[in-house]
Amino acid sequence: MYDKNTIDRLTSFIAARNGIADKAVLSQQVQQEFLLVRDRSVFFGKAFAIRFCKAASRGFSNTVLSLSVLQKYDNQPFIVCVVTEKENFLMLANATFLKKVSHSSQELRIDNIKGSFNGGDIMRLYEGVENTPANFEFLYSSHENYSFQENLERLVSATNHIRPTGIRFTPSEEQQGRIYQSIDRAVKFISSTEYLELDRDLSNRVRAVASEIVIAAFIDNVNLRGRFIEYLITAPGHLKSTLIDALHTGAPLPPIFTSDDLGDYERKFDGFFTKTDIKTKVLFLSSNPKGYNIDKLLSFLSEEDSVYLVYVVAINADRSIETKLCSMYHKQLLSGTRIISHWAGRNSRGVTQYDGTALEKIVTDFDPRVDVLAAKKFLDKCLENEPI
Repeated sequence: MYDKNTIDRLTSFIAARNGIADKAVLSQQVQQEFLLVRDRSVFFGKAFAIRFCKAASRGFSNTVLSLSVLQKYDNQPFIVCVVTEKENFLMLANATFLKKVSHSSQELRIDNIKGSFNGGDIMRLYEGVENTPANFEFLYSSHENYSFQENLERLVSATNHIRPTGIRFTPSEEQQGRIYQSIDRAVKFISSTEYLELDRDLSNRVRAVASEIVIAAFIDNVNLRGRFIEYLITAPGHLKSTLIDALHTGAPLPPIFTSDDLGDYERKFDGFFTKTDIKTKVLFLSSNPKGYNIDKLLSFLSEEDSVYLVYVVAINADRSIETKLCSMYHKQLLSGTRIISHWAGRNSRGVTQYDGTALEKIVTDFDPRVDVLAAKKFLDKCLENEPI
């Protein structure tokens, strides 16, 4: 979880010491001010971990840290402070913001975490957002969507040019036609009685576990929180009861294994085959939830009758729950869907991510319109997206 007050205080503290030009002195002052523990070159506390580097400029190329050490701190904001003669620069260097691993990485594998990253391996821009303190909260809420293991797989491929395991979907002309027809199918579905039936089905499922959803909303780990709430809504009764007991008794939460499929809930109707992705938005916390794998989406949309939907489950500070079932093409959701290009590889079109504020507006001030032209342009971008 991002501790905005503490990290804002840290950035102000370090900015006030611009020109100190001595990383040893600055690191000692930060350690004392924020009561940090030193682990070799890393200083850490409850709210963040930080590594100080001396350099001539923000565009430094020095070795920063080994990937195996970063793994220890990747579940909290990991900040690199670049100490130059005139100014101190701060960047987030969690695994999501690494382009590759540079130093001694020849043996890097999924089961063998080797190598270090350099200053030049840290992204200065993440999907158009500058990696500076003003954007740390947004950036970290984006990072929280991805486990270290997911980032490790991406870094191994980027570093060693290992053949990726994903399959790039290449639609035929007929399949491509059905993909574009999915816009009209979605418009038809959301004005149908079948849409109302699916919405009632999901609403009843949420209502049945509402108190447990509220408890699960306070789980710190974003990935775990989302999986638990998804499971509470969709799992069979005998599996769900184990989760409910753990949430109410405070017992250790059992491991949750979810398939890496598209969507969390499937239903077939006469003329429609729906897949619905459940997205949780805790309205009093900053988050930018993970979207879908683009190749899997295109493969599904190329099928007859396919309709892809998102069910937003929003938890308010007063513990009330609001929901909204919408198409991936609804204007608010589509405008808040971004393609994460650095997740695209030689065998993948990449993944998407939702803007958390767009999800909030969907439940608080829903716009039922579908901009057909914008939807077509989005599909154009997905289909033409070349691997990096």
